[in-house]
Amino acid sequence: MRPVVIAANWKMHTTPADAGELAVAIAGATRQPGVIRVICPPYLSLDAVRRAVADEGIEVGAQNVHHEASGAFTGEVSAAMLAGLATWVILGHSERRRDAGETDALVNRKLARALASGLRPIVCVGEQLADRDAGTAEAVVADQVRGCLAGLDAETLLAGGLVIAYEPVWAIGTGRTASGADAAAMSAAIRSVLAQVGSPALAEATPVLYGGSVTAANVGEFLIEPSIDGALVGGASLKPDEMAGIVARAAVTATARAVVDAASRPAGGGA
Repeated sequence: MRPVVIAANWKMHTTPADAGELAVAIAGATRQPGVIRVICPPYLSLDAVRRAVADEGIEVGAQNVHHEASGAFTGEVSAAMLAGLATWVILGHSERRRDAGETDALVNRKLARALASGLRPIVCVGEQLADRDAGTAEAVVADQVRGCLAGLDAETLLAGGLVIAYEPVWAIGTGRTASGADAAAMSAAIRSVLAQVGSPALAEATPVLYGGSVTAANVGEFLIEPSIDGALVGGASLKPDEMAGIVARAAVTATARAVVDAASRPAGGGA
């Protein structure tokens, strides 16, 4: 049974002075069973958030990491620098691709570094509006998945807990969202590629999240789809009430999956 994951991407919001308070508020509002909660604040707020949620069962992630272990890379942050501060990392977010020129090849190198360093990766993929209008959205995303995972074997990806976040670029920060059916179709396409480049086991085990103007009001449309395993939340993740609604709906999915999983087990409690 794949886990249900709600990851909060705070982007360039909060400071070390206020991040802990916000994290505490979100932690208190999202105490739900069966949901993996991850908060990804800016680098400078990582320690404040880590300390604030140390006893809350919330995991902490970084928004990026450099592909090299160390070196003359002014302003960059290595995986070693994140040790003790974060256990997750977002890679290849559309804003990094747009503003920093990140390519699939670069994301691939970052993914390899994250896996080698024990950081659980959330690899972001997604099409532009022109791709969707041209009918090539699934092909574009499939190519991104292949490029990001190139040269990495299924066993390594499974052991590292790979997560894929599908974020249609045209739906980020615009108030527009893909439909649940659109996201489910893309999830199926992603899993097809995972099976081809990795293994059927990798395709089955890898959580696929939806990201793109996720709110408490619309998250249910995505989580009702069996192939969608959670959400990468942007602007709404800065609002405790919104996060409460999102995680509560995610808990419904997690509970339903646990019931189905239990019912599918052989009599006598066998695995």
